[in-house]
Amino acid sequence: MEQMKPMNAKKSTALLGVAFLTLLGLAYAENLFFFNILGNVLQNQLLAVGMLFLHNVLVVSMILIGMTFYVNLVVLNFFKREKHADVVISHPRTFAAVFACMIVFLSILRGATLINGGVTFETLPLILLISAPVGIVEGYGIYLTLKKTLSRTMTTKALAYIYGVFFVASVMEVGFINLLISFAT
Repeated sequence: MEQMKPMNAKKSTALLGVAFLTLLGLAYAENLFFFNILGNVLQNQLLAVGMLFLHNVLVVSMILIGMTFYVNLVVLNFFKREKHADVVISHPRTFAAVFACMIVFLSILRGATLINGGVTFETLPLILLISAPVGIVEGYGIYLTLKKTLSRTMTTKALAYIYGVFFVASVMEVGFINLLISFAT
């Protein structure tokens, strides 16, 4: 019976990999669709919150599945030859903080590029300042997702809390966008 456990673990890891690749494809299609209709969606606040929330849920779910896949690969010794393959699992807080900051920063730059058509060095501090409140909330959600996944302590309750954090971030983001639009006009 013990011989089946590693095989089942390998099968579930392979399925996680396939799920991650599928989610990656869906995320690419969703990004194209999302950013093409974003201007129209912002006309309806409820729809905008829903779309941003679903976008955030897809992103955090992709991070969750990807990191779970990585943890399983490390735990099942797929990286036997690698000297430091488990460093991410050994230091989940540090990795989660660095990864969350990187993702939030790149997300802010992506959003600013879509809105302004480009980011200049002079406008970058203003963009970061305006985006900071939403970025902090989203970064916290990403941090929690990574920390709990890498330390293998993710529960359904924790996942519901994380999705709640992203719902709050969606509401805040729509509010800030409307505030910026009202100041611009």
